[in-house]
Amino acid sequence: MEISSLSGLKREDFQSTIQGKQTDLFTLVNKQGHEVSITNYGGALVAIMVPDKNGRFGNVIQGHDSIQGVVESPEPFLSTLIGRYGNRICKGKFQLDGVAYQLPAINNGPNHLHGGPTGFHARVWDAEQKDAKTLVLHYLSADGEEGYPGNLDVTVTYRWTDADELIIEYSATTDKATIVNLTSHGFFSLAGIANPTPDIMDLQCYINADFFVPIDDTSIPTGEVIAVKGTPFDFTKMHAVGDMIDADDEQTRNGAGYDHSFLVNKAEFGELSYAAKIYEPHSGRSMEVYTTEPAVQVYTDNWATGYPGQCGSTFPRRSAICFEAQHAPDTPNQTHFPTCILRPGEKYYQKTVYKFGTDSNQAASGLSAEA
Repeated sequence: MEISSLSGLKREDFQSTIQGKQTDLFTLVNKQGHEVSITNYGGALVAIMVPDKNGRFGNVIQGHDSIQGVVESPEPFLSTLIGRYGNRICKGKFQLDGVAYQLPAINNGPNHLHGGPTGFHARVWDAEQKDAKTLVLHYLSADGEEGYPGNLDVTVTYRWTDADELIIEYSATTDKATIVNLTSHGFFSLAGIANPTPDIMDLQCYINADFFVPIDDTSIPTGEVIAVKGTPFDFTKMHAVGDMIDADDEQTRNGAGYDHSFLVNKAEFGELSYAAKIYEPHSGRSMEVYTTEPAVQVYTDNWATGYPGQCGSTFPRRSAICFEAQHAPDTPNQTHFPTCILRPGEKYYQKTVYKFGTDSNQAASGLSAEA
């Protein structure tokens, strides 16, 4: 029986045959002995083991402790990869090169969410652990899968650096024009998962975004872009998530809290830039987010019900926060947003870094040479 030295997860509990492929648990370990564990079912993150300010280790990512738990999770996107299209597409409809496409619109009210019910989160990826700190996942999404055009060839690489940076790089090619908006839907709990996992109301948050995308009551963008200044969405100075999450504001009502796309301030489109930072005052843990993507969807776990997670933990409402690096929602129907169209001969690429530490500085600390 193989047991990860820090998380307590058992590799054998993730080994099964699903969709005719083998599932497994892969653990990345850096020189400090800190760990990240990932299963190739949906690319789900199930452990990120980092110390608090007193050196005590905790798991700061919500997940499950068996492949059955991942497959049957009450939250199907819990810390998984998302594709082909992260976020929502209005009524599952879009047009591309004069052709109308209809995607399944059955998993988020009237809209298509996160690639549909059998999107990338529910697929077994081919996996190769290159070394102690690197895992490569590969998936070929067939033409017509979940209604999307083109055979999309996708590779996702996870790297865990000695500076406690989880680097996720995505690349994809297609043989037919399609839309692509990939992301990782990590549910981060910097206090550490527990029974119950503490809420995030005291979590200090900074978001490097002067504008956000407002949504209607079905979480589809209105088409506007609004300045955060003077709204509950102003995190340009670090403050507690709970300060304005339940403000008397149409947008917090529409999102049942925060579930919005923030447009990252960038000097150049596509550059790897500082997007956000969170600091958990009780544990002293921090996490910085860097991404090449133009936006991050910030979601405050508004619909959790206290369901069970790994190693006896439970996940109540608002016990996690997500920073999903991506393009803005419903981009195929919002032509003034940066495009998500990928054509034959082109290569989709994005890179996102989640850097963990134990400091309260509000400024970015910067990336290591490995990143």
